[in-house]
Amino acid sequence: MSLAADAPRKPKALRKGSRVAVFAPASPGEHADLLAGIAELKRLGYDCVPAQLPIPEGYFAGSPEDRLENFLEALRDPQSAALLAVRGGYGSQYLLESDFSGQVGQPRCVVGYSDITSLQIFLWQKCGWVTFYGPMVAAGLNRGPNQPHGYDEASFLQAVGNPQGNWALHLQSKPLLEGSGEGRVLGGCLTLIQTSIGTPWEIDTTDSILLLEDRGMRPYQVDRALMHLKQAGKFAGVKGIVLGEFPNSEPPLAGSPSVFEVCQRILCPLGIPVVFGAPVGHTPRSMLTIPLGIRTRLVSRSEGTLEFLEAAVTQ
Repeated sequence: MSLAADAPRKPKALRKGSRVAVFAPASPGEHADLLAGIAELKRLGYDCVPAQLPIPEGYFAGSPEDRLENFLEALRDPQSAALLAVRGGYGSQYLLESDFSGQVGQPRCVVGYSDITSLQIFLWQKCGWVTFYGPMVAAGLNRGPNQPHGYDEASFLQAVGNPQGNWALHLQSKPLLEGSGEGRVLGGCLTLIQTSIGTPWEIDTTDSILLLEDRGMRPYQVDRALMHLKQAGKFAGVKGIVLGEFPNSEPPLAGSPSVFEVCQRILCPLGIPVVFGAPVGHTPRSMLTIPLGIRTRLVSRSEGTLEFLEAAVTQ
């Protein structure tokens, strides 16, 4: 486990009136979705900073320099309590070309999923920051609370606003292997976890409850990614695994293995609790928010539960 595991750096809790900045580290969002997401943040009672976003360049929200400056500018604002990504897509890795770990200052609530995984891994490994795997402005918040392709309001507010901890999240999943295990929940999008291997911010999964989710991957591609993690030693010392739904990942041929069966074959021999199908990250259901970097207990029975043994935020 990284040095961050000994003393993770937690942001202050969000409250009504907290100042929230919007940043775009990857791909651009649709203008209508951006406006809808900002309106939802305001409905929650947050003071949303007017988004000064870069000028899009193809599938990027802006040049690497502009996207990095957009992120660092939000961090430099002493009044900003949270940074919410516009959306994922692709491009967050470019921000990591410049080691900005000495410029981040005090921890803030950084919220996002999908491509934002790269940034979250970097902030954990290099800075010890607790971050939040949850809805983005134009990918979740824009669809509204407790709606299909929207976000689960209760888990979001608990994750970013509860400085007491000791709450539980029902994972609405099914067990692949029953049991319970304790560790720091880490992870995110499977593809981006895999691409951290070999970098200076390579994810250390020792003693973790590992979150793995993605979309649009054929079962053989999930198989390949899981085998890579296994052979790279990333399952050694893992105490439990939470798998997402893996939407749009149907087998290419009738009768060939499903993603569920691939996960069952590769992960069950690890002998640790595993659940499959939680609505995290890429999901057609209401997206749960999961703090990354705090101690949790995974209970793989019935629909599965994550019990958070400490708060993700401070007073």
